[in-house]
Amino acid sequence: MCTRHRQHGISLVELIMFIVIVSVALAGILLVMNVTTKSSADPLVHKQALAVAESLLEEIELQDFNSVAGATNPVNQANRALQYHVVRDYAGFFTTTGIYTVDGTSITGLGNYNITNVTVVSAALGNITSASNNAKLITVTVTDPQGNAMQISGYRTAY
Repeated sequence: MCTRHRQHGISLVELIMFIVIVSVALAGILLVMNVTTKSSADPLVHKQALAVAESLLEEIELQDFNSVAGATNPVNQANRALQYHVVRDYAGFFTTTGIYTVDGTSITGLGNYNITNVTVVSAALGNITSASNNAKLITVTVTDPQGNAMQISGYRTAY
């Protein structure tokens, strides 16, 4: 007569191996989550720099193309809201430390963002030649707190 002893449950060795395998897997998942969390603010910083650049580009594009008097009046922080400007006045727009409203008020939380360059140049656009001076390519460069430059461009035409 053969009696078989059937094993019920798991052995101590199997239990320890299970705990080790689950611990290693959990440590790997937590490591990935830690790396992801550390860099999760980057898209926010990038998006904020883009919003600053878009805001200034829109401000420039909304200006008149040519002044009636034909004179230029270069834009700086002191005269930005107080004087009449046209698109070409923003060429060489000042470099800022921090971001400011049109009236010169510093915007809280954007002190580490900087406008580093604004160019306004004649450009060819469709049937408009650059020699006709009826289209301007506006390029705005903003630097985020990490030192990365965000550059956007837009066109303004004499229509």
